[in-house]
Amino acid sequence: MLHKFIGEQCLAQCTIFRWCQCYEAGRVNNKDLPRPVQAHAVTNSATISAVDELIRQNRQITTREIAFELSISKGTVHHIIHRKLGYGKLCAQWVPNHLSEN
Repeated sequence: MLHKFIGEQCLAQCTIFRWCQCYEAGRVNNKDLPRPVQAHAVTNSATISAVDELIRQNRQITTREIAFELSISKGTVHHIIHRKLGYGKLCAQWVPNHLSEN
C-alpha cells in the first residue's frame, strides 16, 4: 500500500522495522558495524616449502591435490602458491610469475 503513495523507490517495510529495532536498542548510527575479517591461515615456512617441493616434483599438480596431501585448505594452498611463492599456471603447469634465467 505504501508503494501506491510513495512509488517504487521506497524502502521495504521489513527494513524500516529493523531500523526501528536498532534505534530502540540504542543504536543511533545507520552505518554498518565493523564485521570480523577472516584471518589468513598461519603459513609457516615448513608448509610453504612443502607446497614448493610438491610443485617442483610435479608441475601439473592441482591445488586440490596439494591441499589433500598436506591436509590444509584449498584457500591456504592458493594463498601460498600465488602470494608467497609467486607461481602462476601456464599451459597447465606451475611456473614462477617472474621467470629467471634458470
